[in-house]
Amino acid sequence: MKKDNLNQLFENLKGEFDIEAPNLGHQKRFLSKLNSKDTKIVETSSKTFKLWKPLLAVAAMIVLCFSLMTILYEQQEVNDLASVSPEMSKTQDFFTSTIENELTKLNKELTPQTKVLIDDALKQMNILETDYESLKKDLAESGDDKRVIYAMISNFQNRIDVLQNVMERIDEVKQLKQMTL
Repeated sequence: MKKDNLNQLFENLKGEFDIEAPNLGHQKRFLSKLNSKDTKIVETSSKTFKLWKPLLAVAAMIVLCFSLMTILYEQQEVNDLASVSPEMSKTQDFFTSTIENELTKLNKELTPQTKVLIDDALKQMNILETDYESLKKDLAESGDDKRVIYAMISNFQNRIDVLQNVMERIDEVKQLKQMTL
């Protein structure tokens, strides 16, 4: 059935086909025109692509910077005691300044006899600091839960206790050293 339709189509178009031979050199002229048009098209497309390259690079950098800033901003939202209330901010400032003072006293007492005690205290301080960092995350997740706040205050107190105990031990070492002399 399809062959009949196809045959019928060719029968209807029988006199309309162009069957004359082209002029001499037609193929060369056609190819030269085709080649000249190809180079123009390629040149214009490469020029437009060359113009878009820097713009695409700038756009990619903007997207990259925006995503990095978003990630960094989300990481900075970790709460601490100061973010709970002004009173807690004062409390945190008090504890941090006390801890810094104790640490400077401790560093002044560094001698070969006290080195082991001080190193041990600094290790304990690092452990307490990592605990405090996890408490900050818990505070952000819990939404200012009082139990987490109390745990953070207790962490500060434990750090101060560690430093004061080490200072007492260092004083004992000094007294024993003076007694032996």
